Order: sequence, then C-alpha cells, then structure tokens
Amino acid sequence: MSLDILFSEAEIGARVESMGYEIAEALPERLLAVPIMTGAFVFAADLLRALYRAGVEPEVDFLQVSSYGKGTTSSGTIELLRDVRADVTGRDVLLIDDILESGRTLTYAKKVLIERGARRVLIAVALEKPHKLAVDIAADFVGFQCPDRFVIGYGMDYAGKYRELPFIGALDQL
Repeated sequence: MSLDILFSEAEIGARVESMGYEIAEALPERLLAVPIMTGAFVFAADLLRALYRAGVEPEVDFLQVSSYGKGTTSSGTIELLRDVRADVTGRDVLLIDDILESGRTLTYAKKVLIERGARRVLIAVALEKPHKLAVDIAADFVGFQCPDRFVIGYGMDYAGKYRELPFIGALDQL
C-alpha cells in the first residue's frame, strides 16, 4: 500500500479558515450546523471554530448516515443511523460533510431537512469530486477539488483506520 499526501495540514487549515468567512458572508439566519458523521467530524470541528472566528454562532446537531459500509465505493443505498433532533423549521441549515462524491448522501440529507421546513439548506464539504456525481447537487462551499482516488485522513477512513491523520492522502493498492 502506498500513501500520497494530497492536501497538507497547513493547506487544509488555511482553506477551512477562509470557508468560515465565506459562510459568514452568506448571512445565515438562526444557523443550525449539521455535520454528517462520521467522516466529517474533524472537518466540522475545524469549520465550527472558523465560523466562531468569523462571528457566526450556530447551534450544532448531528446526522449519521452510511452508504459505504466497509468498502471503498458507495453502495448507493443510504441508511439513516442517527437523525437530527433540533427543530429546523424556518432556519438556515449548514450541512457539513467530508466529501461530495456521488451526491446521494447530501441529496438525501438536504431533502429531509427541506421537507421538515428548513428555510435554506447550505452545503459545505472538505472535498469535491465533481466528475463522480450520480445526482444533480452542488456544494455551496468547497474546500478542495479532489482527484478520483480513494482518500483518507482528516476524519476520512478506510475500514475504520486513518481518520486521525492531520492531512488528506490518497491510498493506492488497497
């Protein structure tokens, strides 16, 4: 197995800080930040601190879904593991996810929140693979465009390993 570093800890830190200010400029109302667990937990923590520094004070709740299992590609089926408990009616919601790849997870989450009465649902992702989209969805705030490789680190894993890495790397020869 070989590991290539795609985005360094310093590059990620600078970009996430900028994203906090970009989100603040969107003037969210009664913002509820909803990280999609588990892969987004590191990115979400950094982004929430960046939002604070940009003057935004969101409420935070969590959504946990799964479409990968132990594999390296999406199964195409979304399984809800933990639902948002906060009332989203009339609020702006910021979905925070690690990667926009097929788009199925974020499409599912956005649809659920809009059906529950969210005023607006914005999407922030650490990585985007626009050439891999299987549905019509776009992120409002993107950390980095990502090559078509299996990525780990910065909260993202392979079979439960590598989430602790402070950078984003690509694994080859799995």
